[in-house]
Amino acid sequence: MSTHIGAEPGQIAKTVLFPGDPLRAKFIAENFLDDVVQYNTVRNMFGYTGKYKGHLISVQGSGMGIPSLSIYATELIKFYGVQTIIRVGTAGGMREDVKIGDVILGQGSTTDSAVTANTFGAGIYYAPLSNFELLDSAYHVAQEMNVPVRVGNIFAADRFYNDEIDMKKLADYGCVATEMESAGLFLIGAKYNIKTLSILTCSDNLVTGEAASAKEREQSFTDMMKVSLETGIRA
Repeated sequence: MSTHIGAEPGQIAKTVLFPGDPLRAKFIAENFLDDVVQYNTVRNMFGYTGKYKGHLISVQGSGMGIPSLSIYATELIKFYGVQTIIRVGTAGGMREDVKIGDVILGQGSTTDSAVTANTFGAGIYYAPLSNFELLDSAYHVAQEMNVPVRVGNIFAADRFYNDEIDMKKLADYGCVATEMESAGLFLIGAKYNIKTLSILTCSDNLVTGEAASAKEREQSFTDMMKVSLETGIRA
């Protein structure tokens, strides 16, 4: 049985939306899903299963950072047979032209975390990538919904407060936004041969200093949620 998820076998769908904030999981379940059942309250990391346009889908909080996300992603796959995980999160824009509310699709994820080095050993610099089929589907879903999206490299930081890192250089090399999870999710997806993707909303900008409120981060970024749900039922 799973240590951190209290669901019974069969309670979790094969496709899971994966917000870091458990309150965002609650918001998605209550506002977008029908016939919702809450299957997890362990550590207040809420998890729900319901129907979106008749399709069974789950929403599970992951917590902040690669270590927390890795626990929940691994247990979803190993104990509940999950085949698709779509991170639904917020990120800080690393370029001036990335605006608050912009939707970003993570094509790959650069990281300063030791997660890849510890997996492969010295001398191997593994590049964690999202699943192309999911990425392609999400891009076309967004076009159908008239939601502008950016596709690019996400910097998954090991620390939130990391003033030592040269963010401008990372941006110059193509990183469009920073968060703390995507590299870990893509690595686990590759390990277990499941589909993974990050669909993010810019909640603040490291260049301009603009920032959304905590409540806006939890509840207002619905374009990301709708694109994620539509992509999820097509997975």
